[in-house]
Amino acid sequence: MSADWTRPLRLHELGRGAVTLTLEPDAAQRAKVAHDLGLESLPALTASLTVKPWLDGAEITGRFRAVVEQICSVSLDPFQQTLEGRIEVRAVPQGSPHAPAAEGGEVELDADAPDPPDVLDGDAVDLAGYVVEHLALEVDPFPRKPGAEFDYTPSTQEESPFAVLRKLKDPEG
Repeated sequence: MSADWTRPLRLHELGRGAVTLTLEPDAAQRAKVAHDLGLESLPALTASLTVKPWLDGAEITGRFRAVVEQICSVSLDPFQQTLEGRIEVRAVPQGSPHAPAAEGGEVELDADAPDPPDVLDGDAVDLAGYVVEHLALEVDPFPRKPGAEFDYTPSTQEESPFAVLRKLKDPEG
């Protein structure tokens, strides 16, 4: 997602137990995140996270709250709305015995089972990346300003191709 806003946490930092932190990007970082997500602007973004050891990786839980500015898909007016969401992710290092099976194997899907853990590229978890990812899931791709209504009344005139040909044959009719 946004390479300008990162907050890496190395897995060995969890050796002493859970880490609780609050993430809040500055104005330039929020502008980059807004651009990456196709938003007009991102006036506010705050996340409260707890990172705990999980098997040989980490479990990230918490909440985020953001104020996003988008363009209404009906009226084309800019408007702001508040988005909130939960973050629940597990991640393991590459090569972990707890990592999901490599591609090509048979996959069984169970809607009630927890998601498989993410596989990290290195020995660090990018907490800001997970916040941006979860924010992206909450952003409405077709935003509608509160109160905006799509008012369309179809033409009552006959618009078939035959009606057009009839007009060419009989210009007065």
